[in-house]
Amino acid sequence: MTNWTPHTARAREWFEHLRDLICAEFEAIEREAGSEAEFRYTPWLREGQDGEADTGGGTQGLMKGKVFEKVGVNVSTVHGAFSKEFAGSINGASPEQPEFSATGISLVAHMANPHVPAVHMNTRFLTTTKAWFGGGADLNPPLPYEEDTQDFHARLRAACSAHNPTYYERFSKWADEYFFIPHRGVHRGVGGIFYDHLECADDAGFDRNLAFTQDVGRAFLDIFPELVRRRMKSDFNDADKARQLEWRGRYAEFNLVYDRGTLFGLKTGGNVDAILMSLPPEATWN
Repeated sequence: MTNWTPHTARAREWFEHLRDLICAEFEAIEREAGSEAEFRYTPWLREGQDGEADTGGGTQGLMKGKVFEKVGVNVSTVHGAFSKEFAGSINGASPEQPEFSATGISLVAHMANPHVPAVHMNTRFLTTTKAWFGGGADLNPPLPYEEDTQDFHARLRAACSAHNPTYYERFSKWADEYFFIPHRGVHRGVGGIFYDHLECADDAGFDRNLAFTQDVGRAFLDIFPELVRRRMKSDFNDADKARQLEWRGRYAEFNLVYDRGTLFGLKTGGNVDAILMSLPPEATWN
């Protein structure tokens, strides 16, 4: 496998910095709501396979508060070898060359007030015989507001356009296709962007795609707290809450059946609690 260790270290440094910025902002929102909730951080080590040792790990950050009913912000950096059965499904890997390294940040926020949208954000850097960035962010409101949807997309569009005029149209379409629940025939939310396999064939490619991935993170940090503050004091009734709980059931179905990140984590010896932090604290199925 190509030695991408310096690149992995740089990507990891950014993901950890972004986590710290996001968690500080979310805790600030809790303070504005009169809550003392804060993140609790739990480190974990990857379970190596077939005698692997020192295969990395991560930190699970979890907060349960007045505004954020449950929010997880996780960063992990792991390396090792895919199983032969799984290796063939990963870009640049094969049963003959199953080695990989991966670092990334993953965030899911489930909100107490059903008028505040839930959200998902994930960006990552992987290496096999190739190296690439992937990720994105998407908004998941139980009670959608067109203003919120437009503002969320506008901020992501600006981040994309600063790097490539084709990115937003390509990646927003990809999000619409990816965040879809086939057995329900509905989208998981109101979209966002999703990208993968932005390959880094050399240092210049790494720098270019890291810069884009950083701007995706900054765009998320810019717009989502604004939406939370916009809606977190809204009045809601039992019907609104019932809608939220039913919608959360759909969210759980997608993450357990179709989500690539869930599958990747479970197939590579990740921490189960960190992987499944995306599941809502409460949901209903009627």
